Parts: sequence; structure tokens; C-alpha cells
Amino acid sequence: MFKKKDKFFMEEALKEAFLAYKEDEVPVGAVIVSSEGEIIAKARNQVIKLNDPTAHAEILAIRKACQIFGNYRLIGCKMYVTLEPCPMCAYAIVLARLKEVIFATSDEKTGACGSIYNILQDKKFNHQVLIKSGLLKEEASVLLKNFFKQKRTK
Repeated sequence: MFKKKDKFFMEEALKEAFLAYKEDEVPVGAVIVSSEGEIIAKARNQVIKLNDPTAHAEILAIRKACQIFGNYRLIGCKMYVTLEPCPMCAYAIVLARLKEVIFATSDEKTGACGSIYNILQDKKFNHQVLIKSGLLKEEASVLLKNFFKQKRTK
């Protein structure tokens, strides 16, 4: 199901998530890859740092990639993200016309790629996005669990 290059791109997203962890942000990282297989943009959660509730890794990566492409559409691109996107991020993915989203671990509370909703494949929208999940799930899950465990003990 997953290729060697998929693992490489998710490892890059995990590096971003780890940077978020070190910055005391919820450890989520995202990478956008072009149809040619090159990384266009990387980002991590920066909600606290930027005082912006929309500063999720996915949104920031989409913004960077759109600036690089000079277009609000990211046709043929894939996103690798360490946590299942929330509704806000999922709809931004649809609007950006990403081809595919690969996420590491599900978010049973706010995930909008199959957990509580599936915005990416809702036929009511004029674009649907392919979804794959579970790539490096354990690594992403451990990072998130450790982050929230540390928060509860402070």
C-alpha cells in the first residue's frame, strides 16, 4: 500500500511535528509534495506562536505551497500529515484541490477524513480527495500521547 517514498515524506512531516512539540505546540506536521515527487512545502502547528487558531500545519503548508506555485489550486499534489485533518483543514484541502492526503494517525474527536466526518470524499462537493492512513501511525501517536501526558502533569 505504501511506497518507500511515502515513508520518507511522512518522516519529514514527523520532523515538523517534533519541532512543534519542542515549541510547546500540538505536535502535528505536514508536507506537500508535487506531482513530480518533490517537497514543495513543510509546516507545523503554530497556533500559539502566531496567535492564530487557523495556524494548523495543514493550513500553513497549503499557504506556502500556493505561494510557491503562484496558484490557489494544488492540482496533482499530495499532503502527508501526522494527524487526521480537522474539518477546517479538510475543507481547505478540498478547496486547494489536493489529489491525495496520507495521514499517520486518526483523530477520533475531530478528524474529518473518516473519523467523525469525511469531508474529503463528500460527493456534495465538486472535488474529492483520495485518503490513505496508518503510515508511521505508532510514531505519530506516541508523540501526541507524550505531549498531552506532559501537559496534564504540569
